[in-house]
Amino acid sequence: MVSRTTSDLSSLSGRTKFTAPAPIKKASDWLDGIEFSPNHPLIDVSQAAPTEPPAQVLREALAKFVLNDPKAHLYGEILGMPELRSALAKHWSKSYFGSVAAHNVAITSGCNQAFCAVISAIADQGDEIILPAPWYFNHKMWLDMNGMITRPLMTGSDLLPDPNNAASMITSKTKAIVLVTPNNPSGIEYPDALLNEFFELAKTRKIALILDETYKDFRSKDRPPHGLLADPDWDKTLIQLYSFSKSYHLTGHRVGAVVGSSTLMAEIEKFLDSVTICPSQVGQYAALWGLENLSDWVAEQRKELLERQAFIRNSFDPLSGKGWKLMGCGAYFAYVQHPFTLSSFDLAKMLVEKSAVLALPGEMFAPHEMFSSKQHLRLAFANVDAQKLKILLERLANFRFQLAP
Repeated sequence: MVSRTTSDLSSLSGRTKFTAPAPIKKASDWLDGIEFSPNHPLIDVSQAAPTEPPAQVLREALAKFVLNDPKAHLYGEILGMPELRSALAKHWSKSYFGSVAAHNVAITSGCNQAFCAVISAIADQGDEIILPAPWYFNHKMWLDMNGMITRPLMTGSDLLPDPNNAASMITSKTKAIVLVTPNNPSGIEYPDALLNEFFELAKTRKIALILDETYKDFRSKDRPPHGLLADPDWDKTLIQLYSFSKSYHLTGHRVGAVVGSSTLMAEIEKFLDSVTICPSQVGQYAALWGLENLSDWVAEQRKELLERQAFIRNSFDPLSGKGWKLMGCGAYFAYVQHPFTLSSFDLAKMLVEKSAVLALPGEMFAPHEMFSSKQHLRLAFANVDAQKLKILLERLANFRFQLAP
C-alpha cells in the first residue's frame, strides 16, 4: 500500500504569512453575534466605497452592451481597451494641463492591482519603499507579501509628510516614495508646493514618485490637482494611480488605471497577463461610458461630499469640548483623535458594542512604533448622509470612558 502524506494547512509558509489580516474583514468580524435595534441601528463608517449603484443611465448602457456586444464576454487587450486608454489619456491631459498619450496608460482590475503591478515592475525583494504613516493598509500588505521593506515616513499633527525627512531615508535600495492625495486615511489634500518638493526629490535621487489619486475627483479645489505633468520628462519620475470605482460607483466591476512611461507599461503588461490576463470588458465599458457622459453626475457626487465635509467641520465643536480633535477631513474621510485611555483598536471594538458605530482604528494604518495612531480613528462617510452624520457625531460625543491625561 502506498502511504500518502496529508498536508497540514496550519503549516502554510507562503508569503501571505508576512502580512496582517485584511483590516476591513477583521473589523466586520466585530459585528458577529451583535443585534442592533431598529431604534439604534448600526452606522458603518469603516469602508471607503460607495454602496449605491451607478447612475441609472450607465446601468442601462451596460445592459445593452452585455446583451448586444459579443466583446463583453471575451478576452480583451492585456493593458486595457484601446478606446478607454485613449479617453483616459485625453481626460488626464485636460485635467492636468499636461501631455499624456494612450501608450502612457494601463487599465487594471482596480486601483489596488494598479499599485501591485507598479511595485512588481519597479522593485524586488529587499528593496525599500517609503510610505508616509498613517498609510493605506493595502499598500503595506503588498510590500510585506513581496519581501520589500517599508520605510515609514512619520507625519506630525498636520498629517503632512516632510520631504526633508524623506530625503534622509533614501538609500541605494530605495525604489519609490508613495503618496496618496487626497489622502486615505486622513482625507488631507497635499498642497501643490509639497508635491513639487517630493517630485524634485524623487527626480534628483532617481527614484519613482508614485501618486495614488483614487479620490482626485472629490478635491475641494477646482484647479488641477497639481502641475507635475508640465515637466516634459514627467514620465521618468512620476507614476499615477487612479480608480474608476469611486467616481462612477463601479466598485464591483474593479477598474483602475496606471499613468506612466511606455517602458513601465511593458513591464506592467507582464504582470497583468500573469494575474488577470485582461481587465473586465464590462467594467471597462462602464468606465469609458462614464468618462464620456457622466461629468455632471460626478460633479454632483463631489458637491454632496463637500457638503458632508463642511457639516462635519461645522458640527465638531461638541466633540472638541470633550477632548476629541478633528485632524483631517476631505474626500471620503474624517480622521479624528479620541481622548480616552483606550487604544484606538479597543475603542473601535467598544464603539460597536456600546454605540453601534463601526469605524477603523488608526492602528490599522500605522506601524507599531507610531504611538499616536493609538489615539486615532478613521471615519469614512461615503455612505452616510447629513442626518446620519449628525447621529454619528452625537454617539461619539456621548461615549463615556476614562479620559487620557
